[in-house]
Amino acid sequence: MRNLILTLLIFLIAFSISAQRGQGYAPEPEIGIVERLDEYLPEDIYIINTDGQRERLYDLLDKPTAIAIVYYRCPGICSPFMTSISDVVQNSRMEIGEEYQILSISFDPTEGTNLSKANQNSYHMLISKDFDPDGWRFFTTDSLNSRKLTDAVGFKYKRQGLDFLHTSALIFVSDEGKITRYLHGTYFLPMDLKLAVVETAEGKSGPSMSRLLSFCYSYDPAGQAYVFNVTRVAGIVILFFAVAIFLVLVLKPKRKTTN
Repeated sequence: MRNLILTLLIFLIAFSISAQRGQGYAPEPEIGIVERLDEYLPEDIYIINTDGQRERLYDLLDKPTAIAIVYYRCPGICSPFMTSISDVVQNSRMEIGEEYQILSISFDPTEGTNLSKANQNSYHMLISKDFDPDGWRFFTTDSLNSRKLTDAVGFKYKRQGLDFLHTSALIFVSDEGKITRYLHGTYFLPMDLKLAVVETAEGKSGPSMSRLLSFCYSYDPAGQAYVFNVTRVAGIVILFFAVAIFLVLVLKPKRKTTN
């Protein structure tokens, strides 16, 4: 029995190592987000504020910063994503503009300040409590800087006609430009926001519960929504029970036979 258990352990270790190696060489998805935790934003990314002024992104990082990469004409995921941001700002006890800030940046270089200003006004109006409006600012950018930013944070998208297929996440960056955390999806809890802000302020990085949710849910470009990934979750459940049953059969003590 000991040899059998040892063989099983060796198999599981070998499987884990091969899976990690496979992930290392796996091609990046065409649409989605590839986390760049512990990497730093380039210092030469420039964005355009609602007044049409060009600002260096790095100069704005004076506190824990959540970056929301969107495009303002988006007919799909961006609207619920931005509405969820306004909800979490409303419900959080943290002071936006003082303890953290949010930068919404359009990756579509054809969008101008008229759209960023209109969206800023619209989503600010969804927040009924008093808050610092400079704590959540809206920007546009040109094609070169858009590519620099999306590449740096692992934001993958694809053009489809006049629109884009893409996912969503709040990407947290420290005041030194270090990428610390991703909050995936279109729904955020105040607790998730607080944990991300606190750990970003300390320079810590790591996955969150939203990463688990992003494993269970996949983005459907056709429907422009997150859907439950039945195949992926079912495969994990089946594998878990298969291993559990196998261990029970192996470790179950044999009954002594009596004459």
